[in-house]
Amino acid sequence: MATFSDAFIAGDAFLGYNTPVRERRVASPPGHPVLIFDGECGFCRFWVAKWRHRTGNAVEYQPFQSSAVAERFPDVPRERSASAVQLVEADGRVFEAAEAVFRLLAAVGARWPLRLYERAPGVRAITERAYRLIADHRDAAARVTILLWGRVSEPSTYALARWWFFRLLGVTYLAAFGSLATQIVGLAGSNGILPAGVGDVWLHCLCVGGVVLASLLVAGIGPVAILVALWADYLALSVIGGPFLAFQWDSLLLEAGFLSILLAPAGLRDRVRTASDPPRLAVWLMLWLLFRLMVGSGAVKLTSGDPTWRSFTALSVHYETQPLPTLVAWHAHWMPPWFQHSSTAVVLAIELCAPWLMLGPRRLRTLAFVLLVGLQVAIALTGNYAFFNLLSAALCVFLLDDAVLARRSPVNLSPAYVSRGCRFVVIAVAVVTVPVSALMLSRSLGLSLPGRRLVLPVARAIAPLRSVNSYGLFAVMTTVRPEIIVEGSMDGEVWRPYEFRYKPGDLTRPPAWVAPHQPRLDWQMWFAALDRYGEETWFQNFCARLLQGSPDVLRLIERDPFHGRPPRYVRSVLYRYKFADPAERRAEGVWWTRERLGVYAPVMSLPGTGGP
Repeated sequence: MATFSDAFIAGDAFLGYNTPVRERRVASPPGHPVLIFDGECGFCRFWVAKWRHRTGNAVEYQPFQSSAVAERFPDVPRERSASAVQLVEADGRVFEAAEAVFRLLAAVGARWPLRLYERAPGVRAITERAYRLIADHRDAAARVTILLWGRVSEPSTYALARWWFFRLLGVTYLAAFGSLATQIVGLAGSNGILPAGVGDVWLHCLCVGGVVLASLLVAGIGPVAILVALWADYLALSVIGGPFLAFQWDSLLLEAGFLSILLAPAGLRDRVRTASDPPRLAVWLMLWLLFRLMVGSGAVKLTSGDPTWRSFTALSVHYETQPLPTLVAWHAHWMPPWFQHSSTAVVLAIELCAPWLMLGPRRLRTLAFVLLVGLQVAIALTGNYAFFNLLSAALCVFLLDDAVLARRSPVNLSPAYVSRGCRFVVIAVAVVTVPVSALMLSRSLGLSLPGRRLVLPVARAIAPLRSVNSYGLFAVMTTVRPEIIVEGSMDGEVWRPYEFRYKPGDLTRPPAWVAPHQPRLDWQMWFAALDRYGEETWFQNFCARLLQGSPDVLRLIERDPFHGRPPRYVRSVLYRYKFADPAERRAEGVWWTRERLGVYAPVMSLPGTGGP
C-alpha cells in the first residue's frame, strides 16, 4: 500500500495547492475520518470547534502536535500537517487543505461545496490559493474571525430570540387591538363611517378579545392556540375595517402573526428559563420577511423614479409632508441641507444594504440589528407610524442568537425537539409562501422571475389570508402638504371648523406623539387630501355622518363646534400647510402656516334641509 512518502513529487513547492500527485493513503486506516490540524493555531482551533458541533462523533479531531497522531499515522509527515489540515478517511485516503475541508463537510451532508470544487472550472485553484493565503497569515485570519464571529464557536440557536419576539409581538398586538377598540365602532359600526354589517357588540368583542389574547401572549400562556386566535381575530377586523385597516403595518402584522405560529413551542407555558430552539426554517422565514420588508422599502424608492430620492432630497420635505409628524420632525425639518442629503443617503444605504448582513456571521448580524433598529428608532422619533416601528424592531430580534442575548439573560436551553408533523407544516408553508413572496419582491425590484405563471395562481389562492404581502413605504415622496379642513354651518354664512385629534388644523397646536396608537380617521384624511373628493367614498359618508350628528363618529374627532347638535351644512376647504419657521414660531406662537388652495368638497346637506 502506498504511503505519504510515495506521494511527494518534484515541483510540489506549494503545499495545499492541490498539485497533481498520486493518491495518498496511510498504512493503517482509522475506523472513521480523522482531521489532523495545528493545535497551536487560534484560527484552526476556532473552526475545528465549530466543525465538532456539526460533525459530532462522525469525525475525530487531533492536533498534529499530539504524540498519538505520530504513533497512529507515522506516514503523515509532520511538516505537511503544519502547513495544512489533513483529513484521513476511513478507507485510508488522505486529503489536505481546501479539499480536506470540503470532504469533511460532505461527510455530514453538505455535499455541494465538494461538487463545486471537483466539477466547476477554476473553483479548485481559487479555493486552494485562498486556503494557502489564510494559512500563511493565520494570526491575521484569527483576528478577523474573532471580529466577525466573536469567540463563541457554538452554532447559533434562537430560543431567547423567540421568547423576546413573542413578548414584543404580544405588545404589538396589544397596541393594535387597544387602539382599534377606541375607534372601531365609529369607523365600521352600524352608525359609523363605513358600516360593516356586523353588530357593534361583536366589533367590541373582537377588539377586547384581542387585548385579552395579546396579554396572554405576553404572559407566555398557551402560545400556539393564542397565536392562532390572534391572527384570526386581526384578519377578521382587517376585512371588516376596509380602507381603515389597509395600511402596510396591518399587512405586516398579519404576515408576522401567521409565521409566528410556526415558531410557537408546544405546551401551556412559554418560559424564558426553559426555552428551546425553534425550527430553523421558521426562523429563516421570519428573517426572509424582514429582508423583504427592508430591501423592498429601499428598492421602491429608487425604482419608482421619484426625483427626490434619486437626488437625496427626500428628507428635506418628508418631515413636513408626512401624515402625522412629531415635535422632533419640526426640528429635523430645519436642519441644514447637508444633513438632509446625508441622512437620505443613510436611509437608502441601511434599507438596501444592511439586510444582506443577515447572511453573514454573528457579528455582522449584530451590526445589521443595530442599523435596522436604529433606523426604526429614528423613524419613530420623527413620525407617528402606529405599531410599525415596534413590529419591525421585533423582527430584528432574530438577528441576535442566544450567544448574544444570553449575556444579559442567562438561560438553560432545553434540547431542541421538532416533531415530524411540525416540520412538515413548516416546510409546506415555506414551499407555498416563499415563491409568492419572492415574486412580490421581484416586482418591487423591477425584475421578472422565471416561473411566475406557475406562482400567480397560488398567490391569488392565498390572497384572502392577507399573510403574504409586498412592502415599501413612501415610494414617491409628497413634496407639499395639502390639508382638508371640514367646516359646518347652521345658516350657510358662518362656518366653523371641526378639529381633528392629531392631524394639523389649529396652527398653534404643536405636532404630537401618538404612536403606537393610530388615529385611523386622521390618517385617512391625509390620503384624501392627495386625491379627489369623488374618489373617496368613505369621506362622503363621513360628511353625511357629521350632518346626522352620529355620536360614534363625533367621538373620533377632538372638537365638535356644534356640541353634538348636527349642522345643516358641511363643506371642505383645501389648504396648503407648512411648518412655521423658527422666527414665525417665536413671534406668533404658531407651529404651522397655511394658505387656502380652494374648495375640496362642495357644500353638503341632508335631503329636506334646503340649500345654503
